[in-house]
Amino acid sequence: MTYDQIAAEIAAASFVPLGSFNPGPDDRVPGAAGTLILIGNAGPLMWQRFTAERADAATTMDSWTETVLSELAEKLGGTVLFPFAKPPLPFLSWAQRARAGFVSPLGLNIHPDFGLWHAFRGALVLPEKLDLPAPSGAAHPCESCSDKPCLVTCPVGAFDGTGYDVDACAAHIATSEGADCLGQGCKARRACPVGTDYQYLPEQANFHMSAFLKARQNAH
Repeated sequence: MTYDQIAAEIAAASFVPLGSFNPGPDDRVPGAAGTLILIGNAGPLMWQRFTAERADAATTMDSWTETVLSELAEKLGGTVLFPFAKPPLPFLSWAQRARAGFVSPLGLNIHPDFGLWHAFRGALVLPEKLDLPAPSGAAHPCESCSDKPCLVTCPVGAFDGTGYDVDACAAHIATSEGADCLGQGCKARRACPVGTDYQYLPEQANFHMSAFLKARQNAH
């Protein structure tokens, strides 16, 4: 199959091909890898499919993603790696290798089109070396952003451009004062002017924030 045919299959599954490259020995891709395609979500389609197919509240997005992308990888003759694997895989390094984004002041990957409103859900690994589209030549959007509203919007100052105070964030959204962040999504993330057309719907934002809060509470 060609890259365009594989990209069409990914799109038909309600995901987005976010970047690709032909791995070398230094890329730390397990197994025999001729091509790696980063698969993620941007826009509402993956969320809509997940909510339609989710069996019950015990079905996590990670478990659903693993099932769907594993089936897709088998269909395409490859394997799939996941960002939630243990030990963690270098997805952010792969994103930079594929020129699929840049590291933002929040520490999140920022895509030149989708901004902060995308996520890597898996990496499709194919044994053959495909001819790939030229990577984006877009500049780092944060370098031309003089105001950097993402660093001054958080109600508890959880971001300073060098780190993320996870405990302060979690403590805030666990209170009534953090209801907006919990229900609508991270204020710092929403302050970014890039990719606002892809901002998560409130129910998706609440799903992710609630999962984050539950994970932090369980960790303690």
